[in-house]
Amino acid sequence: MSIIVFTGPTLSAAAAREELDAIYMPPVSQGDVYRACAKRPEAIAIIDGYFERVPAVWHKEILWAISQGIHVFGGSSMGALRAAELHAFGMVGIGRIFEAFRDGVLEDDDEVAVAHCNAEMGFRATSEAMVNIRQTLAAAVAAGIVRESTRDALVDIAKRLFYPERVYPAILHAALDARLPADEVAALRGFLPRGRINQKRDDALLLLRTLRARAESGFGTQAVNFRFEATEFWCRAQRAAGEFGSTGRNDAAFDAMALDGVVEELRLNPESYRRARSGAMLRHLELQEAERRGLTVDADTLERTCDDFRRERGLYQPDEVKAWMRAFNLDWSAFTRLLREEALCAWSRKAIEEVAEGCLRDHLTVSGEYAMLAARAQAKQRALERTGETNPTLGAAAIAEAELVRWYFERCAGIAVPVDVAGQLRAAGFSDLDDFKRVVWREYLYRGLESASPEGDPATAVLSMSGS
Repeated sequence: MSIIVFTGPTLSAAAAREELDAIYMPPVSQGDVYRACAKRPEAIAIIDGYFERVPAVWHKEILWAISQGIHVFGGSSMGALRAAELHAFGMVGIGRIFEAFRDGVLEDDDEVAVAHCNAEMGFRATSEAMVNIRQTLAAAVAAGIVRESTRDALVDIAKRLFYPERVYPAILHAALDARLPADEVAALRGFLPRGRINQKRDDALLLLRTLRARAESGFGTQAVNFRFEATEFWCRAQRAAGEFGSTGRNDAAFDAMALDGVVEELRLNPESYRRARSGAMLRHLELQEAERRGLTVDADTLERTCDDFRRERGLYQPDEVKAWMRAFNLDWSAFTRLLREEALCAWSRKAIEEVAEGCLRDHLTVSGEYAMLAARAQAKQRALERTGETNPTLGAAAIAEAELVRWYFERCAGIAVPVDVAGQLRAAGFSDLDDFKRVVWREYLYRGLESASPEGDPATAVLSMSGS
């Protein structure tokens, strides 16, 4: 059984963990629920969420979670808002705040908004939620501290404040400026330390206790009363959210920082970030094409894919595989899913490979690489023509095939010779070993000509060299 809970300023993860054993995540933002689905939890609960500087959680991703059979609960803050909007579709709302939004008693999002510190400071709230102010003032009326007319005036004062500025000292100061009864304001000031109500916290605790009871009795099957439509907007949303995969590690701190931390490191190198984004988009399209064609992966294909995957990475022993999985934070279920997707991607790549060749020139033109590559290819051809070696063969060369392979990877590719040489050569576009030897021997000769020419003109160099 696994439950993922998004919380923050309303209730700390430490306090929440005393009520419910779950995976606790920071306040939810756009894409977080979609990514959480990869962990296949039985339930997802939303308490807190971002909404201003960070895009808020989509309604669509919550519907996606429900359509996947995951129970989704909400209450207290952002969870109450989304539950009120989606309770007809199966999202379960808990607490007085949810009920007020559901019934139209409250309508404005700022009723639950608060300013808060960052993660390092525990998301501590630095302002008071309007819903808490309303409940506290209602309690003050019930206790005879203020009259209803004063309560209404105080509610109006608080509501007119920008939500980060909603703190009781500011409200009380504004009340005196508005000439509300000074004795009632003073009485309220004395009432607040012991009479203040935190409705958001109360609802959050009720939500966790409800989850605990449901978990103990079993969540059962999630009923889905709608058909999830994979619109073009949803496809774009999926691409934007990305899929960082399922992890087998119930380490909330690691999971919480994984996406933001990895992307933050990646963005320090713009070229790496661009490549990663392009690779992620290509992977998405490959999987989408496989799904469109209704492809499945049988046991034999999965086994072959696993063998290739391990060989390419030098993972020959079970302990080596386990160590690799630990390094990438994968359990066996996630590893198997990854291999199934690898098999589908391989099929898609093979299916569109020839068609994609027709787009290669345009891609190189847009990227700015075409002119440079064309100029170098022409220079190489002219140099080899001058020496009569336009189509040289390796048979008469003074370098062995194994040495040429090493030279290619270390001097051209800039990497050590891989374990799976054949696989790497295929990935580089060589049709077979003969194709590789022809292309790389020409390059070997050309570099030798360049380095041997006193004026830098390879046409004046000799071909009798042992390597470069």
